[in-house]
Order: sequence, then C-alpha cells, then structure tokens
Amino acid sequence: MATKITLTVIKADVGGYVGHATVHDILKQKAAEVLDDKGKGVLDDYHVTGVGDDLELIMTHRKGVDNEEVHKLAWDAFVAATQEAKKLKLYGAGQDLLSDSFSGNVRGMGPGVAEMEFVERPSEPVIIFMADKTEPGAWNFPLYKMFADPFNTAGLVIDPKMHAGFTFEVHDLMAKKRILFNCPEDIYDMLVFIGAPARFCVKSVYSRTLNEIAATSSTQRLSLIAGRYVGKDDPVCIVRCQSGMPAVGEALEPFAMPHLVAGWMRGSHNGPLMPVSVAHACPSRFDGPPRVVALGFQLAEGKLVGPVDFFADVAFDGARQMANELASYMRRLGPFEPHRLPLDEMEYTTMPEVVKKLENRFTEIE
Repeated sequence: MATKITLTVIKADVGGYVGHATVHDILKQKAAEVLDDKGKGVLDDYHVTGVGDDLELIMTHRKGVDNEEVHKLAWDAFVAATQEAKKLKLYGAGQDLLSDSFSGNVRGMGPGVAEMEFVERPSEPVIIFMADKTEPGAWNFPLYKMFADPFNTAGLVIDPKMHAGFTFEVHDLMAKKRILFNCPEDIYDMLVFIGAPARFCVKSVYSRTLNEIAATSSTQRLSLIAGRYVGKDDPVCIVRCQSGMPAVGEALEPFAMPHLVAGWMRGSHNGPLMPVSVAHACPSRFDGPPRVVALGFQLAEGKLVGPVDFFADVAFDGARQMANELASYMRRLGPFEPHRLPLDEMEYTTMPEVVKKLENRFTEIE
C-alpha cells in the first residue's frame, strides 16, 4: 500500500514591516533556519514565504494531519521569528500567537492551518493560495467556482472523473457545527449558507468519483478564538489539480474576477481581493486592498518542486485593474456600509464602547 503524504500550510502574523505591509526577510530566514535545523527526520520538504504581513510555512511530511511534532516545529519557527520581530520593533510582534506555550497543536492558538493527507499520484500538481487582509470566508466564492460551476470549470461537463461532482464540507463558525453538501444536487441549499461567508466557510472539498480530498482551507477566526478584536484572519487554502480535479487554469480562473471580501483596513471594511505575485503582496493603500497569492508546486516523492508564482502572469493584469477601480469606488463610501462592515461584524472594535457610552441618550419613539 502506498505511503500517504501530508501537505501542511501554517501561517501567522508575527510582526509587520512596516506597519501591516510585509514580512521582513530576517523573519523568513529565522523560520527557515528552525525548520531546517529541527525538521530533520520530521519533514520531507518545506518552503517559507510571506504574503502581506503573514509568515507562511509550507511543509510536507508523513505524519498525518494535526501531528503534534509538525505543529510544534511550526510553533517554534513562529516564536523564533517573533523574537527577531521584537528586536526590530516590528508592528504587532507575535500578535497571532495567543499563548506563551505550545499545547498539542496550533489549532485554537492563533495561527491559521490548512492540511491534507493523500496518496501522491503519478503527477501531483497543487496550488497553495494565501491571502492577506481578509477572513476564511474569502475562499467560499472561488471554491464554489472551481468545484461546482461549469461556466468556470469545463471538467465538470466533459471530464468523466469530475462529472459526478464534489462534496463540500461547510463549517458554521458561530455554532461550531459542520454539514456536507453533495453537488450538483445540493447547490441551491449550499449557496444559502456559503453566501454568508462571515459565518459559514467551506472547509474542505472531496471528489465523489475518486473518494479523495481535493481542497482544504483554514477556517480559524481569531476574534472568535481570542474573544477580542485581533484583526482579520488571513486564510490559506490548498487545491489539488488535474486528473479528476480542476485543471490548474480552472483553479486559477475564479480570481480573474476580484470578488469583495471582508477585512482590509483594521479588518473592518469590504474590498476587492486582488490577485498578485509574491513581490506585489505588500498591501499599502488603506492597508490594502486585500491580496491573494497562488504558488504552484509539483509534489515528487514528498518534495516541493517549485514554486510557480501564478498570479505574476500578465493575464491577471485586468483583474488587478478591476480591483483598483473597485477599491477606489469602495473607498469613496468612507465609514458607510457596504464599505464598512455591518454592525454584527464590528463587535470586536470600538462599536460596543460607543453604544454603551450613548445608551442613556436613546429614547423611545412614540
């Protein structure tokens, strides 16, 4: 029986350079040193990068999901990078590390996690999507387009391995429950929920023909974990491609239309998700607009061959232009909705304090 490989992506904001713009090279170097030194005998391979102010660790290993040894390794890398961030007086040093000590795995401790275990196919192309200045629900729209929309993904119509559709695992982040939707027959029911991405998030997608995982995302919301405002959650997502999964181009196509996501400045505004290269994942305008990077790898016996920086392609210039135009339009609305998030999404900001201060000035309407 073939040995399964585990692909794990863990991210954390351990200090922004400058403000919330990007990750200092020293932090990436320090994290790579930890993975290289302590990862011997644990990891098959790794790649360290940054998107916006988030440090991203992409790792392969044979230890399965939620493995304590792998998660502790990532935690140690983040702690070491945080120490460097404090020396450089970087902004928000260690802000995504909600504990002083590690306890089993990083879920619930601040960092975002997406990981999947599978048998490596004869050719195993994967795309790691990483976003900054937004929340886990940002993946709902593109994952729906990739795995349920035949206008986006031709394989749903013409590939026998895809024609039966996919199963979506959707999480209710408030009630802490999950539900499975079999698509295409459950599409209309599913859209009722995933169209509300602040609460319902697509966690994973499974091939109904191959009975294998096809995609998975991080669904951690820091505000729900910490019980206070700690910014948006800057999610990550893994998508397997080809041979019964969406083609690489089908997985990238949803980002040609920059949909609106929650986050942006102070995690409190809606804005367009702009597809960019790693070099341009440095949000500056109003701390944005929100960015997404797509790195492609071929897995070869657990090794990460790559990456290909897909959104560096000039074919996405039009999407970036559209995102800039949408950003200008939304900015003109200032503190008014729908640029600013609705009140129920502002509960971790100053809004409750303002309401309490003014509560005695409200009078009944006769």
